[in-house]
Amino acid sequence: MSADDLVIARQFFGALATVANTGQRDGLYSWLTADVEWVTPMRELHGIDEVHEQLTWITQPENFDLEFQIRELTDHGAGRIATEVHELYRQKVTGDVAHTRDRQIELTIRDGRVARYEMRIVG
Repeated sequence: MSADDLVIARQFFGALATVANTGQRDGLYSWLTADVEWVTPMRELHGIDEVHEQLTWITQPENFDLEFQIRELTDHGAGRIATEVHELYRQKVTGDVAHTRDRQIELTIRDGRVARYEMRIVG
């Protein structure tokens, strides 16, 4: 894994965590290529315009605080970096754990930006 790709992936995941907690998606777009592919089990978006218009499901949780726990990054070559993400949702009022989710995310980094984001549900 190139050191640059590793830094970009870590910074992107930090931006993604911020977006998930605030719902402010503007902080995400500068990390994406114009021809980005955004793939989830429910839908696929192609290009930055579709991401701008249709990536509406990332919203600030009203009753929860969200913690992203990024696991070790794995190099699959050719700019592909994968990790598992553990999402921990805590009640805003009490801090008690409400629920958790595990995801596997693979990024393809090209020219310093994310050209492909693919998320899979695990566990």
